[in-house]
Amino acid sequence: MKKFLNVAYLGIFVIALSFTSCQDEFEEINTGDEPAAITASSAAGILIQNTVTRDGSFDNIVDGTSCYDVKFPYTVEVNGLELTINSREDLKLIEEIFDEVDDDEDFLEILFPITITSGDFTEININGFEDLRELAQQCKEGGEDDDIECIDFVYPMTLYTFDINLEQTGEVVVESDRQLRLFFKGLGDNELVSFDFPIMLELYDGSKIEVNSNEELAMNIRNAKDACDEDDDNDYNDDDFDDEDLEEFLVSCPWKVLEVIRDDVSEIAQYVNYYFDFKADGTVYVSNRLGFEANGTWSSIMGDNGPKVTMNIETLLGFNMEWTIYKTEEGVIKFYNGERNRIWMRRDCEGVGIGFDPENLRNILRECVWVIKNVENQGEEIDRLLGYEFKFLAEGVVTLSNGVNTSEGTWEIGFNMQQQLAVSITMGDEPGVSFEWPVRELTQSRLKFEVDEIDYELVLQRVCDDNADDADVLEIRNFMMGGDWTVASYIDESVDETLDFGGYSTAFMPNLQMELKEGGVVYATGLWRVLRNKDGKLKVYLNYGDNMPMNELTDDWEFVSMTEGRLELKDVSSDGTISILVLEK
Repeated sequence: MKKFLNVAYLGIFVIALSFTSCQDEFEEINTGDEPAAITASSAAGILIQNTVTRDGSFDNIVDGTSCYDVKFPYTVEVNGLELTINSREDLKLIEEIFDEVDDDEDFLEILFPITITSGDFTEININGFEDLRELAQQCKEGGEDDDIECIDFVYPMTLYTFDINLEQTGEVVVESDRQLRLFFKGLGDNELVSFDFPIMLELYDGSKIEVNSNEELAMNIRNAKDACDEDDDNDYNDDDFDDEDLEEFLVSCPWKVLEVIRDDVSEIAQYVNYYFDFKADGTVYVSNRLGFEANGTWSSIMGDNGPKVTMNIETLLGFNMEWTIYKTEEGVIKFYNGERNRIWMRRDCEGVGIGFDPENLRNILRECVWVIKNVENQGEEIDRLLGYEFKFLAEGVVTLSNGVNTSEGTWEIGFNMQQQLAVSITMGDEPGVSFEWPVRELTQSRLKFEVDEIDYELVLQRVCDDNADDADVLEIRNFMMGGDWTVASYIDESVDETLDFGGYSTAFMPNLQMELKEGGVVYATGLWRVLRNKDGKLKVYLNYGDNMPMNELTDDWEFVSMTEGRLELKDVSSDGTISILVLEK
């Protein structure tokens, strides 16, 4: 039968099918009264393709990139020993050789040629290390790989295609990620596709979800996108423990509660400064700074989706369930039960937590400068302070500077009424930062203060010696200085706003200063800096203050690439939308 589609655009195409004449080679689509169809380039289409993109992170120990993986078999030389890698299991041999001596320098050499497979399942022949490094660097410079690993399709599934005339053109049954990815890759710009709903999705913890429309499909993929750690780094030993290793890991030190989410609602406010102490005899002791104490039991098993821990604690009923431990990194362990319940804890071998001990925090603050990444006052971002730096000095003195102008105030550390460790900052000329800031997160490179009840937030990035030991940072800085840069392209969440900046230019000067020019004449100044964030990404801070129209570009941009006379940056917002800024000399 012919299927005529009545199309309306609401982020994706919502299409009502009517059936008007016979076409024997196709049957009626069983998708309900209001089926939906999408294009491969639509928001839902991109989410689907990212979900079935091939994950290349499993062999990062070999190729150093999550965007590709090396096709088996191939040969490597590891610390002088030649190995043939025939399967994923063989990669553990490399880890074992690397782990034989903890403090030695490890070497791995790939014997070329090899074949690598990209995210869209394309195979590429690589003849030498330089070719591989170039591809790996492109992946790194482009940001994290796009694949979504926390949710999967359950196969088989049936899909239908429609042509530009809105008539059904085909039907296909797919039985794997590869088939679905290649199917979308083969779609033309004007081709539409529809699923035979309902279909099933499987989450990282093994639970399944039934979806009945493209809207539900896109929503569930978005919700799961950042719900787990995809292990796309090069920390090869972070999740490869067995049941015995897990027990040893849990009992090695007490654990500080960082986040508790129940039914998708954060409950961390009632568990601030809670500590869990898992004992080898299967007991667990829970306490906090206010004198709360509870006892319980715990046990662990290895499940199909990784290690699982079951807790049974008196008075803490919300913790009493079976949890999948998905990932540990930087001393953090993450528990999941379904898609709506999560607990994050940090290992605290000092007994009080480095981030929650006043003297340790005081010493860390004074070691380096702290650059403002984000300030929110009642939920509204204060862009004018982006890139400013704090210096926490002795005798309770603190300064705030943009490289030219410096304000001075006072600071002190203590516990607030809720027994939360807090930093009190008084800076008369900058009311946006004068506040008693409770410490929510502290790592070696990032400090976050937060007051959820009134939407106050302050996020600081630690910078030591102005990143003088980071060759990439220095190279980008030198590249940007000298000459005037104009906006060659600015795509703000799919909207081209390039013309708004015609006649304007920017000169990047020493001492973090920018000169803003109109028609070649300086009309204002701003602030810029380049640094590497806690995730290892290169960031370019641009702060144009209140100076229109350039203030639209104030942001901590992610570095993408630089070529002769051209700099490309991008920004990924919290909802996943992307803005691209290209500057040219």
